[in-house]
Amino acid sequence: MTGRLCRALGLALFLAAPSVSAQHLTLWHAYRGAEQTALDQVLDAWRRAHPTATLDVLAVPFEAYASKLESAIPHDHGPDVFLDAHERLASYRALGLVTPVARAAEPTFSAVAARFDDTAVRALTAAGDLYAFPLSVKCVALFYNPALWTDPAPPATLESIEALRPRLGSETYPLVYESQGAYFHAPLLHAYGGAMLDDAGRYTFVGPAAERSLQRVIAMTRGNIIPDEASGALVAQLFATGHAATAISGPWLAADLGSSVSFRVAPLPALADADGRRMEPYATVEGAFVSSHTRDAAAAIALAESLTEVPAAVVRARVGRQVVATRDAWTADPELARDPVLSVFREAAAHARPMPTHPHMRAVFEPARQAILKALRGDRSPRVALEEGLHRFTDVTRPLPRRRDATLALLLLGMFALGVVLNALRGLRDPVFRRDLRRSLPAYAWVTHAAVTLLLLVVVPLVIGAVTSLYATREGHSYYVGLANYLDILTARGGPLLATGSFYRVLLVTVLWTVANITLHVSIGVALALLLSRPLLRLKALYRVLLIIPWAVPSYVTALAWRGMFHRQFGAVNALLTALGGEPVSWFARFSTAFAANVTTNVWLGFPFMMVVTIGALAGIPKDLYEAAAVDGATAWQQFWKVTVPMLRPAMGPSVAMGAVWTFNQFNVVFLVSGGEPDGETDILVSEAYRWAFTRQAQYGYASAYAVLIFLILLLVTRRRSPEAIP
Repeated sequence: MTGRLCRALGLALFLAAPSVSAQHLTLWHAYRGAEQTALDQVLDAWRRAHPTATLDVLAVPFEAYASKLESAIPHDHGPDVFLDAHERLASYRALGLVTPVARAAEPTFSAVAARFDDTAVRALTAAGDLYAFPLSVKCVALFYNPALWTDPAPPATLESIEALRPRLGSETYPLVYESQGAYFHAPLLHAYGGAMLDDAGRYTFVGPAAERSLQRVIAMTRGNIIPDEASGALVAQLFATGHAATAISGPWLAADLGSSVSFRVAPLPALADADGRRMEPYATVEGAFVSSHTRDAAAAIALAESLTEVPAAVVRARVGRQVVATRDAWTADPELARDPVLSVFREAAAHARPMPTHPHMRAVFEPARQAILKALRGDRSPRVALEEGLHRFTDVTRPLPRRRDATLALLLLGMFALGVVLNALRGLRDPVFRRDLRRSLPAYAWVTHAAVTLLLLVVVPLVIGAVTSLYATREGHSYYVGLANYLDILTARGGPLLATGSFYRVLLVTVLWTVANITLHVSIGVALALLLSRPLLRLKALYRVLLIIPWAVPSYVTALAWRGMFHRQFGAVNALLTALGGEPVSWFARFSTAFAANVTTNVWLGFPFMMVVTIGALAGIPKDLYEAAAVDGATAWQQFWKVTVPMLRPAMGPSVAMGAVWTFNQFNVVFLVSGGEPDGETDILVSEAYRWAFTRQAQYGYASAYAVLIFLILLLVTRRRSPEAIP
């Protein structure tokens, strides 16, 4: 069936698509799974229909998608066509990254717009022009299990779902959804009359409506209506195993469920205590954008439009399970129109609220998520948590430092360069130096490739990072501000020096993190090495292999596994505590427990390295030293401190230094295990720099200043004293 569909698609594109004059086009996307499979089929058909053109396709990770587009397109290294969500349209227009695909002044505009659903056209239209061909509309809907929801009609109100609680077992939930996520909380907020962001870009997740929405979620959590700390994977697992009667999710859940459980889909229910208003989700419209830097706009527009033709839309709907925005696709394929999942999601999308396109929308989700987390965990009242979210949003979106004159900086740089040149010329005038230089030329030839590699991979990025730190950047806009970024960091942006998120507090956490980990790495590594070096120990080779496994497994895999084990309700650690008579722990609700979870994970990853180094060093210690110490009457403990430790120091010193640098910059564990929870208190310097670069309006200059400070701290701490300085 799929093969016939692809052949029909290729023939349709060949007959209907306009000619392509460009010899080379590039397309970027962030699809995965079934969506990527469908897109590949559509693009393969396009290639067969245009044999004289070449098309390169690049799949970019979603987390870095926008930042890569913003950095690549202005330098002519980006795509001709890229697929992205509509909420970034305002940012892309402000940066000049996109060009309209249909202008309102053109006579064909009405015909183009009429091909797509109204919601999709509105979302991708700005200043009257259409900036992308709508591909699909995504929003969340309600999945329900007919075996647990026995009423023939779908749930009409949230209260009717809550009423299932007495009829379900303690391990089965009436409803599951990612309650800690701002995106999934938005439908509830909208039903109460609130909003995350207004049209002017002001943060509006405060006030009575927001408080009512949080109080409702708190009540559902305490009433065991919804689970705690539910991630997307947990939602899918609970619903697929019959431990949830209903679930709020998007069409991607249907692909994950497959045939594991019988389910139906309905639009989100209404709230009886909100005057019967229906929960209104955010709608995200994906479109095919055309880069403003494309070398052939006509060919790029033709490629983007071909992705929305009826045959291509049918493939994306049936294979990729997308709610396509092409109207005729739903009438051209009777099976598609009767699809019980996609048809419902299309109905839900028609009544959804398009996500705001204001550039500040990106900065909303993290403060809103933190506010929801604090309220659900009971750390703050809903009102205080929401006000703190507003403060965090205001801090991230506050005006950048004022522009400064770069004349003085350029003058100092010129003087430095002149000094370097004069010093080199003075050396060249020395006949002894010239003679030594000629003799050394053969040796330089051997190390030239290493020097060039080191220059390109280490020195150049450091220089670029240092230069970037002197600029204020946000969403692609950049200008020189001198040392203003460093001043903001070192003065805690005008707030208390030890406030949450300040440089000094994060530095203290980073130092504590490094000291705790290195101490445990060395202690456990040396203890195991001593144990494995005992001559009478059997199966030593097997033990060594087993103990090295944590080091051999990729760190991100281990980090994700440990995060799952620390889950409050379903984690193995709490299950063990409960079996031993203890109480479950919310590991990421307090700094102490979240920090302990991070350290535990990193110790598991790091002790094998120290163990291997110690085993090698122990093998080099002469046995005669121990025999002489034994003859002198030294005890085993005295032999360890007087013989073993001094002989281990030369080998362990560099290993400890490397381990300290690695741990100081151990981004994976902190980011994947605790995610900085609670409220960023377990973030270290490198993860804080990451957030300023990628989750706080792409403030690369500020993040680069963090990176330079990290480099200077490590340089200061790890530098070796010169031999002349050693007494």
